[in-house]
Amino acid sequence: MARLVVGGGCFWCIEAAMKDLRGVKTAKPGYAGGHVEHPTYEQVCAKRTGHAEVVDFEYDPEVIDHGTLLRVFFTAHDPTQRNRQGNDVGPQYRSIVFVNGPEEQASLERVLAEVVTWYDDEIVTEVEPLDNHPFWTAEAVHHDYFANNPQNPYCGFVVAPKVNKVRAKHADLFER
Repeated sequence: MARLVVGGGCFWCIEAAMKDLRGVKTAKPGYAGGHVEHPTYEQVCAKRTGHAEVVDFEYDPEVIDHGTLLRVFFTAHDPTQRNRQGNDVGPQYRSIVFVNGPEEQASLERVLAEVVTWYDDEIVTEVEPLDNHPFWTAEAVHHDYFANNPQNPYCGFVVAPKVNKVRAKHADLFER
């Protein structure tokens, strides 16, 4: 198994958009990239910890490769928006990829060379080494939030369009 830890706005969106990809075994929302141990959602949202909302994906690289996961990730959010995604504003919503070693760095660089052609504006995604940043699992209420809260207006107006966009562009990569 391998890991991909990424943030691109609200973790509810990234988790929902990517968790059912063929080869993804687990998707855990959480926090990374900050300076406080065991941060809470309230602390992260208050911008006091330096963390980004992220999702830690465990995946089978024999089924789906790192580059393909990154392409889906860059479809699920706008990497040209600094410290925001739409109306979600703040450093906790920044676009960030945590890389684990030179192979993942090279994979990310190849994908970014492709992604820059998708957008007119500059890509502002941050890149950090995974081993320098602990991952803190989010509170249970945030796990599978989209699936468990379909009546929530945010899910209907923000998460669902991102999920639909990803599934339309990458339909052949999904289990269901």
